[in-house]
Amino acid sequence: MAFLNSVRFLAARLHRDRCLLLILAVAHGFALGQGSVALERQVKAAYLCKFAGFVEWPEGSFARPDSPLLIGVAGAEALAAELEQSMAGHAVNGHALQVRRLKKGETPAGLHILFAGAALERNELQDLLAAARGQAILTISDAEEAQALGSVIRFLVVDDRLRFEVALKAAGLSRLRISARMLAAAYKVRQVNS
Repeated sequence: MAFLNSVRFLAARLHRDRCLLLILAVAHGFALGQGSVALERQVKAAYLCKFAGFVEWPEGSFARPDSPLLIGVAGAEALAAELEQSMAGHAVNGHALQVRRLKKGETPAGLHILFAGAALERNELQDLLAAARGQAILTISDAEEAQALGSVIRFLVVDDRLRFEVALKAAGLSRLRISARMLAAAYKVRQVNS
C-alpha cells in the first residue's frame, strides 16, 4: 500500500511539474509558432489548472471542504478533452479538479471556473458571461471581445506566445481574489473591463 501511495504521489508531482514547465516555457520565450494548435491547447489547459491555485473563492463557494473544483468548458471541445486528460487525479487546495462540458443554453451555475471558447457565436458568449456575472466564477476566454463582455481573464497570442490579461473589475464583481503572483505573470492587468 505504501508503494502504491508513493507511485501516486510521484505521478501527481510529475503532472504538476509538467504543467508548470509548459507554462514557464511559453511565458519565457518558447514560441508557439505557426500551426501549433495542439501546443496552444496544451498550454491553455495547463494555465487553467494553475489558475485554480492562484484564486481565492469566497466562503460558501464549495459545499464541503473536499468538494470538487468544477471547470466548465463551452465552445472548445478539444480543450475540454485535453483538460480531462491532463487533470486526471489532480487536486488544488484539497479540491479534485473536474471538467464539465457545457452544452448550448446550459448555465454555468455551480462552476468555479468557466472557459468560453472563441468558437462560440457572439450572442452565446455574451449570454454565457452574463449568466456568470455576479457569481463566484472565474471566467476565462480566448475571444477578442471577452473582457468587454465581462470575462475576468482573456487569453491572447502576442509574438507567437500565449499570454493572458486580467480584468480586476470583473474579478471584484465575482468576489474573487487573485494572487499577486498571478497578476505579476499577466501580460496586462486592467482595472476596468475594456
